[in-house]
Amino acid sequence: METIVLGKTGLIVGRTAFGALPIQRVPKNRAVRILKKALDGGINFFDTARAYTDSEEKLGCAFLGCRDKVIIATKTHAKTGKELLEHLEQSLCALKTDYVDILQFHNPQRIPVPGSADGLYEALMKARKKGMVLFSGISNHRLPVAIEAVKSGFYDVVQFPLSAISSRKDITLVRECEKHNVGLIAMKPLCGGLIRDAKVSFVFLRQHRNVVPIWGIQREKELKEILRLEDAPPLLDRKMMLSIRREREELAGDFCRGCGYCLPCPSEIPIPMAARMTFLLRRAPYRQFLTDQWRDNMERIKNCTLCGECRKRCPYGLDTPNLLRRMLADYREFYRAHHG
Repeated sequence: METIVLGKTGLIVGRTAFGALPIQRVPKNRAVRILKKALDGGINFFDTARAYTDSEEKLGCAFLGCRDKVIIATKTHAKTGKELLEHLEQSLCALKTDYVDILQFHNPQRIPVPGSADGLYEALMKARKKGMVLFSGISNHRLPVAIEAVKSGFYDVVQFPLSAISSRKDITLVRECEKHNVGLIAMKPLCGGLIRDAKVSFVFLRQHRNVVPIWGIQREKELKEILRLEDAPPLLDRKMMLSIRREREELAGDFCRGCGYCLPCPSEIPIPMAARMTFLLRRAPYRQFLTDQWRDNMERIKNCTLCGECRKRCPYGLDTPNLLRRMLADYREFYRAHHG
């Protein structure tokens, strides 16, 4: 496994890392097996969060007895310093450890800084002083917030969505992190599943020496695919550049990344999937979305009250209600075409 030093942390991490959000969707015994195989395959960096239901617990079970072989990053969505310390205690208990290597603030609208009334930054520093946390970080979907965190000097690591279809503006974060020696973790390298070929993002991100992608994995075949790419990294040649260009053209414009920050929806619309339905129907095995259950899910869009909460929460500034209406119209047309 090729390794790099993760910014000013000094942590030596594999350039292929494990995003543990998806393992909350699989049974515990299977998740533990996948995690152990990832470690055996050379992956030593695992990213999770307090908000990912039992993901931390599964990591704790998988790495009990070999904590010194792994680097663990988790996140807190705490709103106060007191809550942060409570979250951290819960995380440590679930992870079966007495410290985490990196504790990240989970998608805050503003970066916590010293002296704020919420006491978040002071609580994080208190935890670091006690050895419960080794390094500090921020996970965010808003580029201005991520860049502010990098330039502030208060954080060792920043996590941000980066993939082969990232805009030039988003890629400026790579240079900023390199300039300030801040570790850069790339979340959603497959853009929430919309990029069909892992090779495309793998080779695109690999060209940036300071970027560590975390690959969301919930199946052994997905792990094997990523490890195969690590064993024999593809070249960024003309053919690959053409593949990247095609992905960018097909996913041009505003689209939902599936981050889920729009939820909960009072009309129970499954927004992160419904708002990407046009792409899912054409870029994934489509029959899974033509079931009675998914038809009912999409028809819930008719019940949208236009409350605007999803629009307000979207870190990408999408007009979500309008996007959902377009997705419903396209879904109905696609459904009719494939059901005679």
